[in-house]
Amino acid sequence: MKTACVIAALVAGVAFARPGMDIKKLIADAELQVRQFGGGGPSTELIGDLVELRERDLSQTGSAIRDILIAEAPGFDAETFFDESELAPRDSEECASDECCIWKYIADDMARQMVGNAGRCNSVARGAVRLGFHDAASWSKSTGGTGADGSIILANECKTRSDNRGLEEICDIMSGWYAKYKKYGISMADLIQTAANVGTVSCPLGPRVRTFIGRQDSTTPAVRDLLPEPSDSSAKLFKLFADKSFTPAGLVALVGAHSTSQQRFVDPARAESPQDSTPGTWDIAFYQQTLNPNAPPAVFKFQSDINLSLDPQTNDLWRLFSAGPRGQIAWGKAYAAEYVRMSLLGVNNINDLTECTKVLPPFRPDFAQPDQDILDKVMGSVLNSDLVKQALEKGDKIPAAALSTP
Repeated sequence: MKTACVIAALVAGVAFARPGMDIKKLIADAELQVRQFGGGGPSTELIGDLVELRERDLSQTGSAIRDILIAEAPGFDAETFFDESELAPRDSEECASDECCIWKYIADDMARQMVGNAGRCNSVARGAVRLGFHDAASWSKSTGGTGADGSIILANECKTRSDNRGLEEICDIMSGWYAKYKKYGISMADLIQTAANVGTVSCPLGPRVRTFIGRQDSTTPAVRDLLPEPSDSSAKLFKLFADKSFTPAGLVALVGAHSTSQQRFVDPARAESPQDSTPGTWDIAFYQQTLNPNAPPAVFKFQSDINLSLDPQTNDLWRLFSAGPRGQIAWGKAYAAEYVRMSLLGVNNINDLTECTKVLPPFRPDFAQPDQDILDKVMGSVLNSDLVKQALEKGDKIPAAALSTP
């Protein structure tokens, strides 16, 4: 799929794309400026077994992944779907003969649990995205380690490591999915990364990240101290992520996942506070409000995000991602490519993987908050209402009663 087609799919229907807007120019500007706006451009380093393999020895999937990694193909795909009329019964020989078939059942199972009645993604989706990061990012070029191999659950790290605090619930849910589907030969590593991508696209405006299966599991505990901290300086973050093959620009694209989050442990007194005023929506409000000293009072900012937003290496790119429709396009495209990379850290059989992007839910290119007036009001002060916190956590509409309930 050509990059321009993918960006066109990204922008199509975006709620703030106005009539008369020059979409072609918007696409061209986003494509050009994401490369020019500092931070070293997109990450392009080869990883895993692709480092040593000659181009002529690459499989079709290996070649496709290589092109994504070197920024010659998009990591976003809004057009490839499973033909449900031809979907074989789950326990049939026909389903077993198609590596992606069982993953369609799994992805549908996941998606049903990731969106609330407001249409926003919920804590299951957010937890799945964070779990995908934490399993994969436990690898670096200098230390090696585990990476995207399921060890965060298989080595019981969800409940024994402080930097995984808050992941206990999604780890239990993931373990339940694994118990249900492991008889079909799936790996925990693939389950975690597929769930991260289902979680992302379940959020309104969230990109449909290309998805690959075939990773190998490991019960070896991850190397410690390879995950970022919310108080990190930009210099520390740049060094940490460079050792994982990411440029500063790639890092800036990835931290945008905070757009849907609610923090719980950085400041327990403000538990469940969102990191922008549209929690559960995968939009650029996070980039805008991290920069804005007058962001809505309910918004909680990590110092690490503020540091990245102001660093001279990444400030221009951060501002690009903040810039309306152009920013949404640029960020969606950049995030998808960088997350494909993240999902393959520590994977040394990339050439043997199978692409199963077709099993993901559809991209949701536009979204109107059904409770916008109430949402605006509750974002006008620090969140104290349990009704509001619970609704946001579940992706549900905020009840009007929350405005008068402490």
